[in-house]
Amino acid sequence: MAQLRVAETALRGNLHLRGVDAVAGAHMERALAHVREAFIAINETGHARTVKQLADDTERVEKLLTELQQQPPPGVTVKSNRI
Repeated sequence: MAQLRVAETALRGNLHLRGVDAVAGAHMERALAHVREAFIAINETGHARTVKQLADDTERVEKLLTELQQQPPPGVTVKSNRI
């Protein structure tokens, strides 16, 4: 458990470093999710997701966030340029 805490702390700290590109940040976010799932697997037997389930869930959340970022904020009307 102590090693998982060290890993979590290191990953969190590295996410806020200057100069970390988006790809490295995405990998660290994914690694942090796996570390957190390991805590669950150890502490709550039978409640952890498989690695595939975690990866699938993470991908679904990432896709949803991307879609939300592409939508205009509430109350903003986007006009069509059609004539």
